[in-house]
Amino acid sequence: MISSRNYPSAPKLLPFLRRHYIFAAALPPDFELEDFLLADNAFVRILIDGDWAWWDGDHWVELDGPLLFGTNAHAIKVRVRGPFSVASFAIRPSAWTSLFETPATDFVDRIVPLAEGWGQEAADALARGVRAATTDEACIAAMDAAVLAQLDRIGRNEVDPVLASFEAIARNDSTIRVDDAAQLLGLSPRQLERRCLAGFGLSPKSVLQRCRFLDMAAAIRGQSAAGEAELAALRFFDQSHLNREFRRYTGMTPGAFQRAVTPLFDASLHLRVEGKQLA
Repeated sequence: MISSRNYPSAPKLLPFLRRHYIFAAALPPDFELEDFLLADNAFVRILIDGDWAWWDGDHWVELDGPLLFGTNAHAIKVRVRGPFSVASFAIRPSAWTSLFETPATDFVDRIVPLAEGWGQEAADALARGVRAATTDEACIAAMDAAVLAQLDRIGRNEVDPVLASFEAIARNDSTIRVDDAAQLLGLSPRQLERRCLAGFGLSPKSVLQRCRFLDMAAAIRGQSAAGEAELAALRFFDQSHLNREFRRYTGMTPGAFQRAVTPLFDASLHLRVEGKQLA
């Protein structure tokens, strides 16, 4: 139903971007899909086709153009009508302050026009470049050019090595205690929390909990590599703990999630698993 493709960034951008992603679905014009999104990273997404909206807790908000999908503390409900295509890139938390002057905490669980973070001129230039592209390669080049221009505008051009290390720890050992992770990184727990809020927009504990949930969601969807499903299950104390975490992130029990149709979320899970394997 949904075609999902992912590509690396230009070598000089690898410290700043996790990967580029292109999603497309040739759906009937009157088809409507409601789903949710929940990811490790904040994203810039350029909506090329499709009638998109997100649920802000009170009503549906129409979406268009280049958007900033802030980091997720909970699932974000989205809706799309008709055939759609989206080009996007995932931002490494360790690179947030090189690409944005606004704190990551300001965008948690929000979808806003990219102009709020980059300014209207930069957002418009990105949209023009992506929409003029006729191949995936040209689309990736347009996104890379926009990111390079934004790095030049901010002028930092460096990542936080501590957050880069913590991101790897969280993805590979989400059961680690925050105090132990801080010790490994040579920080106090409070120092690690300040760094995580700056780049992830979340506390270290929240980052680890989200990784644990996403690993288990991938296992339930049958997307884990051999042996990883069992490891994901062991990261929860018992069924009550598992139920509580699934309700926290999706509002559903694990059983309800297993029965739910979530093609957008499944596609993002697939790309997450694929990205971990590539890493």
